[in-house]
Amino acid sequence: MSGAPDRILVIGAGIVGMALAYRLQQSGAQVTVVDAQPPGQGGASFGNAGAISASSVAPLAMPGLLRQVPRMLLDRAAPLHVPAGYWLRAAPWLARFVAAARPAAVTRATAALDGLLHLATEQHMALVREIGAPDLLRPHGQLYLYRDAAQLAKDRASWEIRRAHGARLEELDRAAILALEPAIGPAYTLGIFLADHAHCASPFRYVQALAAAFRRAGGQVVQDRITRLATQDGRISGAQGESALHVAEAVVLAAGAWSARLAAPLGYRIPLESQRGYHLDLRDPGLALTRPVIPADRKVFITPMEGALRVAGTVEFGGLDRAPDAKRAELLYADLAAVFPEARPARAEGFWMGHRPCLPDSVPVIGPARRVPGLFFAFGHGHLGLTGSAPTAELLAPAVLGRPLNQDLAPYAAERFVGA
Repeated sequence: MSGAPDRILVIGAGIVGMALAYRLQQSGAQVTVVDAQPPGQGGASFGNAGAISASSVAPLAMPGLLRQVPRMLLDRAAPLHVPAGYWLRAAPWLARFVAAARPAAVTRATAALDGLLHLATEQHMALVREIGAPDLLRPHGQLYLYRDAAQLAKDRASWEIRRAHGARLEELDRAAILALEPAIGPAYTLGIFLADHAHCASPFRYVQALAAAFRRAGGQVVQDRITRLATQDGRISGAQGESALHVAEAVVLAAGAWSARLAAPLGYRIPLESQRGYHLDLRDPGLALTRPVIPADRKVFITPMEGALRVAGTVEFGGLDRAPDAKRAELLYADLAAVFPEARPARAEGFWMGHRPCLPDSVPVIGPARRVPGLFFAFGHGHLGLTGSAPTAELLAPAVLGRPLNQDLAPYAAERFVGA
């Protein structure tokens, strides 16, 4: 396609879709966003842990982690859980996940994630200023906790990967931990502090602020459930919704965990799986935090949010249609008590469950669909959707607009998957 498309359709009003739509609109395009839910309400953008983790370049599939997976799968209270009825559905994805832990695959994934995320903090800081919401980002770092040296040793490979890619890590003893967060319980004696990291105090308000800025710039947000992508003469022509046909010269598929369903009829069999996460928002937690606290053994983020303390985590396989499991959410109370035994929080008013769109190699799909001109992908960010949203907008917008690129998109191509 020569030149910029006249009409661009972005499918998905989560943080990735809205950040990209805003950047495209600011670049002079005429953009419409369509989603079944209002901006930020349909997927993981509403309820994520709020971390901006620019140094998270080590993929989830690491040899050290894989040794822990069998035990976790058999323990209902473990951070990773596959319900018995979902084993056969999850098996192909898990097999790809195991293959992604090979050294060469880890090296490729790390390079791709670093290429996407290394400027994430600066890009988010610039974006929140641009949309008039600088108070959303809190540059107070992130604190990871370990019970002892043996537990820290299990994560050493991931930390060394981060360090090799420029992360500034400060190893803390018990006294240094308490100097940052005095309420942390005695079980945790060692820490890793990422002083140059940040968090978002309200991921939902971030998406809303992006949507408001997008509309002020002339963009349009339409509420409709997309049922299929439309093509004409071999190229994209728009998308069919339950309410209307949305015509466009370029379409960006940024529908999070639902993206693979829409891409499949066009021949793209992308191994996208929902890693369902839960959170509790505690309005009266009995303690005050300055930054996200991440106990490595519990695999949760405990984050100070606007008006609440959020405990977010767990990985549950179960697909897009299975009902949430309240017992998984209940585990988060124990996670909080393990780190902050003096906390006496009031019970949360219910819980939240959302779908993280995860790929086996932890690298999102970003870029043009090579077999369908005019179609672009922006999904699969896994646990890093918030972090990767602003970088994805900067990376992909020039490609959608037909402008020269500053970075090769090949590492993020959907076609990297066999059979995709």
